Amino acid sequence: MAKKMVIFCGSDNPEKAFPPFMLGIGAQVMDMELMMFFTMSGLNIVRKGGIEKIKLKGAPKPLPDFLNDIIEGGAKLVACSAVLDMVGMKKEELIDGVEFGGVATFVDEAETADIVLTF
Repeated sequence: MAKKMVIFCGSDNPEKAFPPFMLGIGAQVMDMELMMFFTMSGLNIVRKGGIEKIKLKGAPKPLPDFLNDIIEGGAKLVACSAVLDMVGMKKEELIDGVEFGGVATFVDEAETADIVLTF
């Protein structure tokens, strides 16, 4: 059974938005299963048109390219359904392929993960 990494993405601040993708790609290269859980302002990363607004000077590539790489690598992307109303967002505003889950989803995935990272 492959090892698993779970990454909690809670911010769209560029300094917190880029590292989950760089580390996630590293996990995929090492044949690890990857799940990324987006909540609070981190939901903007998986919001249609939101990721293009997040830029970090000196980054090796734009964040949308990292997202495409993660998706192509088979990552599971989960948006926190409990927070959507709090941040004024609707399910339809998120990119295709994003699943929805709440606290129990994150805890269940984290409990079975080998590595859990939070940003």
